[in-house]
Amino acid sequence: MKKVGFILGIAIVIIAVFIFVNKLYYPSLPIEKLSAKEAIDKLKESESEIAEIAVEGDSIWYITRSENKGISIADENIKQMIGSNGWEFKEKDGAGLFFEKDGRRLIATTQMWTGNYVLVKIPSNFK
Repeated sequence: MKKVGFILGIAIVIIAVFIFVNKLYYPSLPIEKLSAKEAIDKLKESESEIAEIAVEGDSIWYITRSENKGISIADENIKQMIGSNGWEFKEKDGAGLFFEKDGRRLIATTQMWTGNYVLVKIPSNFK
């Protein structure tokens, strides 16, 4: 009986380590064919505060940290990145950040993914 309990305990530990290493405890991403671990690793490997994680149709997905300060730090990262491409920030309404350039309008939408990470969806024509 002790042997069965020991084997069961080892199995639980192995499963827990697997879940932790692969970040399976994070919610699913709205992006197909991308795991939470891959998205977080791309941000960690990035030299900037925001990292591109996927291109889906006519949109580009990015990830940034919120650092437990809420969405405002993520908003600043987005404004800085899009502003560096010549877009001028106009306003924020809900989850959307509105920019303008040469009479065109761009909307970047944010989504709080976890308490520490924010996902951003931006039309690919902003570059």
